[in-house]
Amino acid sequence: MPVTPLDATGDVVSLTEAICNISSVSGDERALADAIEQVLTSQPHLEVIRDGDALVARTNLGRTSRVVIAGHIDVVPVADNLPVRRVVIDGEDSLWGRGTVDMKGGVAVQLILACELTSPKMDVTWIFYDHEEVDVSLNGLGRLSRNHPELIRGDFAVLCEPTAAVIEGGCNGTMRVAVTTSGLKAHSARPWMGKNAIHGLTEVLARLSSNEPETVSVEGLDYRESLNAVMVSGGIASNVIPDSATVTVNYRFAPSKSLADAESYLRSFFEGFEVEVIDAAAGARPGLDRLAAKAFVDAIGVTARPKYGWTDVARFSELGIPAVNYGPGDPNKAHADDESVPVAQIEACYQGLKNWLLN
Repeated sequence: MPVTPLDATGDVVSLTEAICNISSVSGDERALADAIEQVLTSQPHLEVIRDGDALVARTNLGRTSRVVIAGHIDVVPVADNLPVRRVVIDGEDSLWGRGTVDMKGGVAVQLILACELTSPKMDVTWIFYDHEEVDVSLNGLGRLSRNHPELIRGDFAVLCEPTAAVIEGGCNGTMRVAVTTSGLKAHSARPWMGKNAIHGLTEVLARLSSNEPETVSVEGLDYRESLNAVMVSGGIASNVIPDSATVTVNYRFAPSKSLADAESYLRSFFEGFEVEVIDAAAGARPGLDRLAAKAFVDAIGVTARPKYGWTDVARFSELGIPAVNYGPGDPNKAHADDESVPVAQIEACYQGLKNWLLN
């Protein structure tokens, strides 16, 4: 199949539009990966490595430091919101359509700068990866870290996730647990013969309802925690007293806590109940006390704030690389059917990263 050409010599907004219009729903990123690879391999100053539908392009100029700038190329399913349209929203020139926020504006910034900056002040590793929007086991950045850990090394990393063109440091961790109650089956006409496990969830839900989550300061950023029931299941029929019921709880915790800390807290919080960890991902400290991070914040010229949702900055944190989120688009618009990004935010991120890498 012929590769759709991308023009990385023009303006970053037009490039964003072109990248968005190459559909790349998770699992079907090949066409976009091919198009990006074609652009990158045409640049003599870049070494390009491909792993599946993930691409790594890096300079090897012998600089004293190396930074990593990454973004995922996949999107959630299209909802009659392609091709992209240029529109005015709340008085701002904007791009409307799937991927404009999450996160092809950031990918376009990466791609155009990877081509333009032949002699940055630091060596740069540009990463374009697949399968971010699906099961964590498929994540292309995780696969790269397993297959080619040497390609992800650096002193500092920027993930171009949408932040409305401000800096969001680190990210909260996340843990899901199943809290289960046991009972005894009986006919619903004779409930006294059994024990209702769903009624047994009352205490679990009461603890959650009355809980006041903490706000934890980490390296000068205040991370709001949260603890919420997100799913409830139980019962087998409308005329049977249930003998088992489960509430699934999601805990978002500050990056100063380890996974062991989070699990210990939840087991204590739900003392007296059966608790099973379903999945978990550690948070990422912002690393804003590192010189590289301070230089980045100074160069961008905006005040850093915390990231509440989990992002792949946590993968860099696991490798000992401080990382921040910085990209165009309101994260509250990610995955929305009316996804849209102000053109000014794309241009601001392009200029911000460019200033940082050159000056």
